[in-house]
Amino acid sequence: MTSPPAPTTLGELRESGHVHKTVKAEVRDNLLARLASGHTAFPGIVGFDETVLPQLERALLAGHDLVLLGERGQGKTRLIRTLTGLLDEWTPVVAGCEINDHPYSPVCGRCTALLATDGDGLAVAWKHRSERYGEKLATPDTSVGDLIGDVDPIKVAEGRTLGDPETVHYGLVPRTNRGIFSVNELPDLAERIQVALLNVLEERDIQVRGYTLRLPLDLLLVASANPEDYTNRGRIITPLKDRFGAEIRTHYPLDLEHEVELIRQEAQLAWPGTHVTVPAHLLEVVARWTRLVRESPQVDQRSGVSARFAVAAAETVAASAVRRAAVTGEQSAVARVCDLPSTVAAARGKVEFEAAEEGRELEVLAHLLRKATADTFRARLAGLDLSGLQGRFDEGATVETGDLVPAADLLAALGPVPG
Repeated sequence: MTSPPAPTTLGELRESGHVHKTVKAEVRDNLLARLASGHTAFPGIVGFDETVLPQLERALLAGHDLVLLGERGQGKTRLIRTLTGLLDEWTPVVAGCEINDHPYSPVCGRCTALLATDGDGLAVAWKHRSERYGEKLATPDTSVGDLIGDVDPIKVAEGRTLGDPETVHYGLVPRTNRGIFSVNELPDLAERIQVALLNVLEERDIQVRGYTLRLPLDLLLVASANPEDYTNRGRIITPLKDRFGAEIRTHYPLDLEHEVELIRQEAQLAWPGTHVTVPAHLLEVVARWTRLVRESPQVDQRSGVSARFAVAAAETVAASAVRRAAVTGEQSAVARVCDLPSTVAAARGKVEFEAAEEGRELEVLAHLLRKATADTFRARLAGLDLSGLQGRFDEGATVETGDLVPAADLLAALGPVPG
């Protein structure tokens, strides 16, 4: 993060040559610069390069408010939060303004009055782009006051007249003026609350209760939703859907490589003071298992299987290896295939099964894990000469393994293998 620019008054800001741009203009200009430079505009987003991101870039360049549709765990919120990186690093605001008015053109009553009295001496503060993002998880108890605003009884009790704009307590949307605001799980908002967003998306202003003031807002509004809820008539009002400029579908990783990359990026596979190694073939088993669970007819396809399923499974494998090392005194923890079954029970709560599978959930997950292990074995070892290893067992050798058997004991029991 760089230091904020020097101007602290309106006069100094004008002398610096600062140009006032709308939020959508900022996003457009910075996105074009990223595209021209070849640098990613959405860091940390895996598997969307050829599908979701081109659609998102077109929507942002067009200046559209947008809604991301996708099942749980597809990275919708992560993607939305990366949009702040497309804002200018610093932007000037009227010092002390609740709704981040630009010093050149304030809109609230307080800042308009200050500009009239202070002129070029109007105090200017600077906001970092990280402070220009607002987010609300839509819940049934969300009120219009939460999003838009309401009467502040404290200000009224202090003696101000009811109806005075100064008695308004602004909600989350106006407090994110000149920034990016996100509504997660939009269809969960009650219809009367959805109506309150109509003006924000079209007329770009808000109206608070019976107050005569109308505040023009400058913001980018982004929402996320489950496709089934969003397209279900009655869960979201048609006029609100019509006001979003773009509707973009997200998805789970389309290929195995992206699934593994996502696990490597998101899973915490090491802890301070603990050295643990999770081999690539185990991460591949977890990735294959996740994909098999998503495709399984025993699993409720409408619910989806979150990317967090794979992340949690990989972390459980690492934890199993660390536990073995602690119990057996191994110097270094290395995950093995015997650590995979520990993930089944841990992952049960992350999957919604069809009603007919009640009571068989762990059995289904264990079967799919065995299949993923076998598929990985074939993919990595098919065509290799394993006759030396096979010969050891043909001669009657037995090897005892398990999640608490040290690697040294396992290798000693196996002995030298020719080939």
